[in-house]
Amino acid sequence: MLFDSIVYGPIHSRRLGVSLGMEIMPLKHKLCTFNCVYCECGWNEPVTHPILPTREEVREALEKKLSALAMDHSPLDVITFSGNGEPTLHPDFIGIIRDTCALRDKYYPTAKVSVLSNSTQLGRADVVEALRICDNRILKLDAATDEMMHRIDLPVNKQLTVDTLLRWLAQFDGDFTLQTCFLRGEHNGQRIDNTTPEELSAWYQAIERVHPKQIMIYVIDRKTPEEHLEKISPDEMGRIAIPLREKGYDVIVCA
Repeated sequence: MLFDSIVYGPIHSRRLGVSLGMEIMPLKHKLCTFNCVYCECGWNEPVTHPILPTREEVREALEKKLSALAMDHSPLDVITFSGNGEPTLHPDFIGIIRDTCALRDKYYPTAKVSVLSNSTQLGRADVVEALRICDNRILKLDAATDEMMHRIDLPVNKQLTVDTLLRWLAQFDGDFTLQTCFLRGEHNGQRIDNTTPEELSAWYQAIERVHPKQIMIYVIDRKTPEEHLEKISPDEMGRIAIPLREKGYDVIVCA
């Protein structure tokens, strides 16, 4: 499922409410530093020279949409960057975020600006600065062991480690939402399961290390590129959340 316009929606997000989507990756294909087995956008495609919307094109498209929504008195809870890959890859990401916040203030001052990121660009100072400007930083950590993270997320950087991701996440001093997709299945003959006692133990320890202000756990909701995956039941998702809630964490379960 690829998005073919810079601004799309609003749609009702099961996690965020009435959300206006922002697509700043290529409009014809996916561009990401992960190749997650469950990604609704499908597998990464080899592209030599990806064409990204410019900062000005993004600003113009967003202002046109926000102006129309405001004229119709349409509700809007959040402006969300996600889409066809990893939005923080855009070379003008910080400028786009600044423009978005200014337009939000003009048309929908109570709306939040949110970014869904896979956390792989948090080693860049400009990306961290841009995310600090946003209201909601929703940052991925699908597994807390290197082996399972690589099986689920299939990072382009084969040297990427969970320890690196956790060190980068720690930069926000807990002021972010940690997002994890729980699933089971198989890919290329390898078992995938981030719900085992061993994996959950490592994940709980990782959470204690970075102390996010909120934790968002969810399950597969749409068709996945890897067909041999299993959706985790609501009851099991509820059980995963219990130890965190007992420690006072704010946990959102989308199952």
